Amino acid sequence: MNRSFCDPLRTIGRQIKSAEATYQRQANSVQLLAVSKHHPVAAIEAAYKCGQRAFGENYAQELHAKAVRLRQADIEWHFIGPIQSNKTPLIANIAHWVHSIDRYKIARRLSEQKPANKAAINLCIQINISAEASKSGVNTEQLPALAEQIQELEGIRLRGLMAIPAPTSQVQQQREAFARVRQAMEALNQQGYNLDTLSMGMSQDMEAAIAEGATIVRIGTAIFGQRPAT
Repeated sequence: MNRSFCDPLRTIGRQIKSAEATYQRQANSVQLLAVSKHHPVAAIEAAYKCGQRAFGENYAQELHAKAVRLRQADIEWHFIGPIQSNKTPLIANIAHWVHSIDRYKIARRLSEQKPANKAAINLCIQINISAEASKSGVNTEQLPALAEQIQELEGIRLRGLMAIPAPTSQVQQQREAFARVRQAMEALNQQGYNLDTLSMGMSQDMEAAIAEGATIVRIGTAIFGQRPAT
């Protein structure tokens, strides 16, 4: 692969910095997560050479295969897709972050299966903020009970919330959805949690997410282009 991803990574980096300034966010408070699912190892290697270190994958076996190939690189692996119970051992062994926790069973299995010599896995609870039947995630009423259960587990660290709101081109609607996610995290923190992460915002709504407090934006197409046909 001869393609360089340095230009799109620089462009997105500038957009993030601009949004941080526009919405009075602290400089460098928003992390870019490059979503590399279905893209080849060579694409990750090319982005890595441009300075990108955090990569997101949606499928456990793909995550495992890529991590094995790139085991010499200091990559921070994020798992961001739906999780099947039988795939938790692969994820627990590799992922530094898991964004898509929507039930206690999965968090418990990650806690039990994490290698003893591996640092705590950072977790985000996925919240279905637009109440879409097609999407995973808990609703705001279920959130406090799940957070309480997860907080008691060893070997993992509850960091915050992840959301994928219903798509819309209306910026105000984008911001309203992201604001509800932020408010849900603030409500948990008022109960004594110390959450610091909002994983929200993708290529089409990144600015609105940053405006409402995103700390991780998940960008795929704007970096890597369209995914190869599968």
